[in-house]
Parts: sequence; structure tokens; C-alpha cells
Amino acid sequence: MTNPISADHQSEFDALISRPANAPQGATRRAALKVLGVGYAASTLPSLAQTAIKTPADGLTAGEVTIEVNGFKVPAYRAFPTGKTNLPVILVIQEIFGVHEYIADTVRRFAKAGYMAIAPELFARQGDPGEYAELAKLFAEVVSKVPDAQVMQDLDGVVAWAGNHGGDTQKVGITGFCWGGRITWLYAAHNPKVKASVAWYGRLVGDTNPLTPKHPVNVAANLHAPVLGLYGAADTGIPLDSVEKMKQALAAGGSAAKASSFVVYPDAPHAFHADYRPSYRQAPAQDGWQRALAWFKTHGVV
Repeated sequence: MTNPISADHQSEFDALISRPANAPQGATRRAALKVLGVGYAASTLPSLAQTAIKTPADGLTAGEVTIEVNGFKVPAYRAFPTGKTNLPVILVIQEIFGVHEYIADTVRRFAKAGYMAIAPELFARQGDPGEYAELAKLFAEVVSKVPDAQVMQDLDGVVAWAGNHGGDTQKVGITGFCWGGRITWLYAAHNPKVKASVAWYGRLVGDTNPLTPKHPVNVAANLHAPVLGLYGAADTGIPLDSVEKMKQALAAGGSAAKASSFVVYPDAPHAFHADYRPSYRQAPAQDGWQRALAWFKTHGVV
């Protein structure tokens, strides 16, 4: 049986492999998407981007760790202010392409803001996204085989690990991008320790199957934490009617659901925060980042 590829995943892939005119010859997707356990291609990524933010690790403890969950060692990239303890925790959830330098840089940005930020490689059991040059194969062989239940358990394990390594598990937030945006909504309904969530252009509705039995619209009423949804009106993979359906579901939910909110940027495409590729839009990306920091502060993740 073939696996359908959603339009938002296709737009992710197309945006990634579209090379700007000023990119040097030889710059490839494989070079840009080296995941945890292989190493980050930090020197390559800016050549693939119209704009690339580079956050230094000075003043931070940053790098790879492994977090054991149910006997499996999940690789993760984490960063936090050196010498600090009892830090609020932010989980940073990857795009369809896994944990690469852009995600690691986002982790360091949160660390600079005073958080312990952690990005686990949630595809590690199924495969290495960086090994794929074709979206259909990546989706069929890796992404479509990742059960939501596995992801929820891995994130629970990451939260527990954070609590044993200087993080305050009474102050947990989560944010994610595209594939990770959908996971952000689901985890806000899964773990009552989450105090606030920020979902960047994550899919809200869709077909279900045994591995993905529910989508955000199905769990909206059961959110434990309010979610800020940051979406683009020009996103060809996430139609605005799905945002409206989600708003209706939230309005009929509990207090956390009713406290949730959306910001839809008029001209923003999918992946507008991804500063390493042409889909990046500086104004909504910067505005969304400031809103995310304010959201976490407002809802007690400080």
C-alpha cells in the first residue's frame, strides 16, 4: 500500500531543494540535512539559504546527548545557560527532515533566552532522514512508520531526563515546526505537565490510521495547555478552512482550549520560520518568535 504525501510535506521538500541563485555549485540536500549521530553541516547551511541565523554557543552548554526511553537511546541536541539549574524546559520538535542545524540553532536561541531547550531525534528508531533525496521514499520508509504513541512516550522520557539534569518539570513548554507543529498540538493534550505550547504551521486535520489515530482537531477539547498557532495564509499545504475548523473545536473545549489562539500571517508560505531556505519570511518569522517567547512567559514557562 502506498502512503499519501500531504501537500504540506511536499511544500516542505520543494522549498528545501529549491536552491537560490547565489548558492554555490555542489550544495546538496544531503549535505544540509546531516542529523544527530552524523554531525551538523553548519558551514553548508547558509549557502542554501536566502538568510541564515547563526546563534553562537558562548555562555551555553550545548551539544548532543542520548536519552534512554524504553531501552532505546534517543539522540537529542540540548542547550542551556552554563552553570544554571532549575531551568524552565522547552521541547523543540523537528520538521519532517529530522534534527539538523536549523533545529539545533533554534534550540540555542531558546537557551539564550534562559531555557533548557531539547530537540530529540524522533525518527531515530525508523531511520535517518538525511539519507533520503526523494520525499516519497522518506515519507514511506521513515515518517509514515513513526507512531504517535512512540513520539508521546519519547517526549515523556525527554521531560523526565530534563528533570534529572537541571530542568524544572513544573515549567515545561513545547514548540514545533510542520511535522513538529502537529506533534506540539498532540503533546499539549497528552502531558498535563505542559504549561504552554507554540505550533508553527502544523497540520490540523487529516486521515487517520493505527499509527496516527488522531489529529489536533480531534484532541482540541482535551488540551492541558493553551496553544499558540502560527500559520501562513499562503501555505498551500494547510488550507485556512482547517484553521477555522480548529478554532471551532477549541471554542467548544475546556479552559486551555479556549485560551488557545491563532496568528495567521497574510502573505506567509509554509515554513516561513525556516531561515535556511527560500520559504523564509523575516517579518512573520521574527514576529512569531517574539510572540512565542511572550506566550511561554505569559503562561508560566519562565
